[in-house]
Amino acid sequence: MGLASSIKPGADADAASRARRRTVRERLNDREARRLIVGVVATLLGGIFWGFSGTSASYLFAHYQIDTIWLLSIRQLLAGAMFMVVIVLFDRARFIQLLKNPRNLATMAVFTAFGVFGNSFFYLLAIRLTNAGTATVMQCLQLVIIMVYTCIVTHRLPRRRELAGVVLAFAGAFLIATGGDPTTLVIPPAGLAVGLISAIGAACMSIVPTKILPIYGSSIVTGSAMFVSGLVISAFVRPWENVPAFDAPGWLALAILIVVGSFLAYNLYMQGVKDIGSVRASLIGTVEPVSATVTSALVLGTVFAPTDLIGFALIIAMVFLTV
Repeated sequence: MGLASSIKPGADADAASRARRRTVRERLNDREARRLIVGVVATLLGGIFWGFSGTSASYLFAHYQIDTIWLLSIRQLLAGAMFMVVIVLFDRARFIQLLKNPRNLATMAVFTAFGVFGNSFFYLLAIRLTNAGTATVMQCLQLVIIMVYTCIVTHRLPRRRELAGVVLAFAGAFLIATGGDPTTLVIPPAGLAVGLISAIGAACMSIVPTKILPIYGSSIVTGSAMFVSGLVISAFVRPWENVPAFDAPGWLALAILIVVGSFLAYNLYMQGVKDIGSVRASLIGTVEPVSATVTSALVLGTVFAPTDLIGFALIIAMVFLTV
């Protein structure tokens, strides 16, 4: 009896310790599960909202006398200003640190010119010359460019799945451009050209700022680049002097483009990258061309041929193989 009483307190203590550890693990697992759910939802919404931006731009081009460069200037200026408000309120110290570093400012200048401006301008131009779904899918070809760049920099050959992704990408682009008939182009040659240039710009957005993103964060790098490009373009375009005659639907489409399709889409997507990682976010982000295609068909009545849809599917499959 005395022996049993001497063992029992220790056993109870061990059981209590195991229970506490189990409770801590369960809490951590619950927290991780909630984080993953939030990340997936944020990434999904970010991709969907990016698709909205393409459809909004397409609607504005179709119904109003609006220049591509005017739309770009007002979008970059206002969305960039929203980013700057967030930066000044919550991340001022790192932004000031960036302004004091000439080398990183030089990187920012290249990123702003060839990444943010190059991608945004040619993407809007591709929408104008083709449609939102086609322009958004063609922009996904950036992953092929990034893959080739990575192979060159790391001195390695493409892996088999990467080569398969390249084949799918070219097959998808071929179907979209020709409808399966190599003797004809079903989209304007200029639309094909600017769509490919927008993919180059999108690749620059991923490649150029790789060294400064970990230092300053994505909001500062991309947000300030967007705002600066908006200021520079607006100095020449003066968008406030020739505002199109928008009615209520026009102002709504512009607001969706700026607030939902630019500011919110980017913030939500980057929250997803933070919570679930860039690979998962890239895969979920393939909802963007789907969103652009579906909303373009529903809102604008855009008709896509079967070869277009097959081409879209091949390029989206390429994303899964190359990320």
